Amino acid sequence: MTTIKTTCSRCGDVELTTDRITLRLIADQPDGSYCFACPFCGRDQEIAAGPRVVRILQAVGVEYEIRVAPSAISEAEITTFGRALDQEDWIEGLAAS
Repeated sequence: MTTIKTTCSRCGDVELTTDRITLRLIADQPDGSYCFACPFCGRDQEIAAGPRVVRILQAVGVEYEIRVAPSAISEAEITTFGRALDQEDWIEGLAAS
């Protein structure tokens, strides 16, 4: 099994097998991060991974999860805004704020 050398923020250099690492990717972005629990101190670590590191980790079989990028505006905020526009006096409310 492949081993990967990385760094724990507390213990320094550590070696892990691919099944001890999880790659976290954000949809439509070339970079991400990888996570692991340090085999010495047990602390959870999350380290940024550029496109090259992402490709290497995928090539050696590290499992990954894809997340959706957080939205700057929530669904609830959009719904509230849409309802406010349905009110006849919405422009006055905007001018008042």
